[in-house]
Amino acid sequence: MNPIEQYIFSQKEPYQSIMLYVRSVIFKVLPEVEEKFSYKIPFFNMYNKPMLYLNILKGTNFVDIAFVQGIILEEKYPELKNYNKRKQVRSLQVSSIENFDELMFSQLLKDAARYLEVSKKAWFV
Repeated sequence: MNPIEQYIFSQKEPYQSIMLYVRSVIFKVLPEVEEKFSYKIPFFNMYNKPMLYLNILKGTNFVDIAFVQGIILEEKYPELKNYNKRKQVRSLQVSSIENFDELMFSQLLKDAARYLEVSKKAWFV
């Protein structure tokens, strides 16, 4: 098992199932995405730049799907939250697969990849 799989399979339910499901959707929508293990969490990179990461924040009951350039996407996707007053990262908080909008997430992934492709760098704030 690679470090990302070890990380995901070490999570308790429902987080493990949510992460596996989200990961499968990411690869289905963006087959060219690169998965990296950075800062002890799974990152998904496009064009050699970080696009999003999966995390479980202490004291929360959800998987945080954090988009690095989320601030650009939040107007079109009001589902993105500014959790913990982050400068540019915005995230979806997923507490169950049943409430996960795969269609919206798929479009969000495509839009995030498009923005990242024309960006000079991922972190700009």
